[in-house]
Amino acid sequence: MKQSGEIFSKHPYPSPNPHIQLNEIIYWSNGFRVKGLLAEPKGKGNYEGILYLRGGIQRIGMVRPSRIAQFAAQGFVVFAPYYRGNRGGEGFDEFAGDDRYDAVHAVDVLKRFIKVHRIHIFSFSRGGIMALWTAILRNDITSLVTWAGVSDASLTYEERKDMRRMMKRVIGGTPSNHPELYHARTPLHFMDEFKPPVLIIHGLKDQHVRPLHAKKLEENLLQKNSEVKTWYFDEYTHHFPPDVNAQVVRDLTTWMRLQKGELK
Repeated sequence: MKQSGEIFSKHPYPSPNPHIQLNEIIYWSNGFRVKGLLAEPKGKGNYEGILYLRGGIQRIGMVRPSRIAQFAAQGFVVFAPYYRGNRGGEGFDEFAGDDRYDAVHAVDVLKRFIKVHRIHIFSFSRGGIMALWTAILRNDITSLVTWAGVSDASLTYEERKDMRRMMKRVIGGTPSNHPELYHARTPLHFMDEFKPPVLIIHGLKDQHVRPLHAKKLEENLLQKNSEVKTWYFDEYTHHFPPDVNAQVVRDLTTWMRLQKGELK
């Protein structure tokens, strides 16, 4: 079996930005070949890294080249795993089951393309639960941003009737008849050793991932005296208007640069 985090192949991918180079990476994760998209600024520089953890499951919420290039244009090397079972990758997308290790090992992929020893995590929606697990299972994350992020698997089942059939199939039951399965997927129960500073971004009109996910994470971090900052937006839902979205991306990447800590 190949070592997790080792690159199997790297192929050029069409970029929407002439200043950003894209490559599709296939890497090893616990015996599976998993795909992801790498974005690198073409100009010379000592760039920090961002692990971009997508939302959705399977085709829904798939990594978009324009979005990855948008983050790279802020002066970062960005790697966005598709998660196992997607776009021809091996295995099955499990919604923060063993596929959490696809994010964990993607950090090792990203390390190969940066010189500055700082890696940040940006996550959106379902990516939030993946990001928290990554920071729990690693000790080399400089900062973490969760935007409209899931933090509690049971809460997602309760609030998203449209996802219940998928969650029962993927997880193996419901929170009522198999609470232990949802407990095991929920990082809030396992954050005693959680270390990086966290920025929580959430629209308070979000009906896809309700603000309670953000509030529960904030409360958890405050109880542990962890460093946490919140940007709550009263007027927005799960998706922000394009101009606001672009400004928040600029603001959050500025916040990332201000965080202390080096990659170990």
